[in-house]
Amino acid sequence: MKCAVIVFPGSNCDRDLAVAFEAATGVKPVMVWHRDTQLPDGVDLIGVPGGFSYGDYLRSGAMAARSPVMQAVAEAASRGTNVLGICNGFQVLTETGLLPGALLRNAGGHFVCRDVALTVENAQSAFTSRYAAGEAITIPVAHHDGNYFADTQTLDRLEGEGRVAFRYGERVNGSMRNIAGILNESGNVLGMMPHPERVIEPAHGNTDGRRLFEGLVEGLLARA
Repeated sequence: MKCAVIVFPGSNCDRDLAVAFEAATGVKPVMVWHRDTQLPDGVDLIGVPGGFSYGDYLRSGAMAARSPVMQAVAEAASRGTNVLGICNGFQVLTETGLLPGALLRNAGGHFVCRDVALTVENAQSAFTSRYAAGEAITIPVAHHDGNYFADTQTLDRLEGEGRVAFRYGERVNGSMRNIAGILNESGNVLGMMPHPERVIEPAHGNTDGRRLFEGLVEGLLARA
């Protein structure tokens, strides 16, 4: 199994995501630089990490979305490759159009950095198969622009199609309908603001994020 982690100037969670991928797969992921135009052959899983790509100039994720490598990521996603975007990675995925909506400045204008309660809304996706629907988990957030916004029609479609993966159990950043993570139409792309890679070992305080990565690996192995 081969995983890849995209690295942008300003990324600060790429190594954390790589550690989580390796913990779940037993194989070191390939680190792919933003200027690369191709992904390694045979990549099964792509991670778009958190951080402050390009210093969040213009708006979060806007410049990263136009990096050469993101065309290759979009093409891989269209072929069914699983793509996980966390925090800034979620912002990048919305900016590329791989996911609908946008991430706006947090309500209140403050950077939020703490553990938050999440509810698992969809436990049938490749990313959430190790959770139970309605389960409460705790995952940390660290963002300034995590306020999810979409028009009412898009929100209704996400809800109706079961594409809301995670929902905040409390008001965190002003996100519409407390949405914390969403899936694309095919279910192979997940964007989420909370950081599951920061809670994969007991020393992190809990291991609620580990099951996301383990479930992905189980699903990929089952398809092999």
